[in-house]
Amino acid sequence: MDNFKHKLRPLWVALAAGGLAAAILAGCGDSKAGAAPAASQGAPITAAVVIEKQITETQEFSGRLESIERVEIRSRVGGYITSLNFQPGGKVKKGQLLFVIDPRPFQAEANRAEAAAVSARAKADLAKLELARAEKLLADKAIAQREYDERAAGLKELDANARAAAAQYDNARLNLGYTQVTSPIDGRVSKAEITLGNLIDPSAVLTSVVSDDKIYASFDGDESTYLSVGAHAHAGQPVKVRVGLASETGFPHEGQLEFVDNQLDVRSGAVRMRAVFANSGNLLVPGLFARVQLETSAGDKARANAILINDQAISTDQSRKFVYVIDAANKAEYRQVTLGATAEGLRVVRSGLKPGEKIVVNGLQRVHPGAQLAPELVLMDGKSADAKVAAIEAKGH
Repeated sequence: MDNFKHKLRPLWVALAAGGLAAAILAGCGDSKAGAAPAASQGAPITAAVVIEKQITETQEFSGRLESIERVEIRSRVGGYITSLNFQPGGKVKKGQLLFVIDPRPFQAEANRAEAAAVSARAKADLAKLELARAEKLLADKAIAQREYDERAAGLKELDANARAAAAQYDNARLNLGYTQVTSPIDGRVSKAEITLGNLIDPSAVLTSVVSDDKIYASFDGDESTYLSVGAHAHAGQPVKVRVGLASETGFPHEGQLEFVDNQLDVRSGAVRMRAVFANSGNLLVPGLFARVQLETSAGDKARANAILINDQAISTDQSRKFVYVIDAANKAEYRQVTLGATAEGLRVVRSGLKPGEKIVVNGLQRVHPGAQLAPELVLMDGKSADAKVAAIEAKGH
């Protein structure tokens, strides 16, 4: 019996080894079978269908707000500041009194000049009467011609003196008027640069006033923008411009292109442009940064069909722009595109795509040419994609 067991032991070992090998192979086969369905699912991404619609093409730039009118209020005469009549930062009207410079010295000078002018005019009037008498005497040959000529010359001299005295009086009255410093425009006044009681020299800066009922937005456009709208602007045709501030979403303020420069900067290829906006709420303040949206299509091309995609779908390969198109087998296809301006929050595609094609919008980091994809369709504008994109991103990680 022992001899029989001794002979069976190698057989058991062989059978056990064979069973183990079979189990290992079966396990490997199950692993491969399980991996194949996972690979066939592809990388989770969001996709959208390329759309075509009528749009108004726009271009966006960075700019600054500027006042239409800005005036430095300066004194035209020297003297002591005796009165301030405005609230710093407040609204003022044209002709509103802002400062008063001590008028007493100027009033005294005006009185003196007035008296001098009256005296000079009286002397000139007397000389005129005497010349009239001399004419009669000359006719009667009661005086010599020389005496008559002297009286005529004297009248001219006295008349000139009277006119000079009158001019001095007018100048004195002007200086007296300059002691009342008023605002030359409607607008918002700054703080007082000179406070009450200070002695100032002529031409001293007292404050400043900027108009605020309308305001400019200045920006530098590029060459293609100039070719699109320059002729319309120079011809006086309306070109719409919108601006948005740093704290605002979109471009809520609408105005008109008011100025396009007559030449481009050869170094930068830019051209200066300026738009004007109503500022009824006084929200737009000179110096603020502004995002500027300019309508680059006008006339017959004001609205035209265009292919549109989301900017999130666009990738860069050196100087080329490309997207990933999803084919019928849900595989990624590299597609180079030529882009245009923005419109309604989407990017215009000049060439490279057709309406109805599906492209990858989110999850580009998991995509390469030929990759198997598991697309989740969303709208191209992305408004309904937020929750789906978040779920797919979580699934991908």
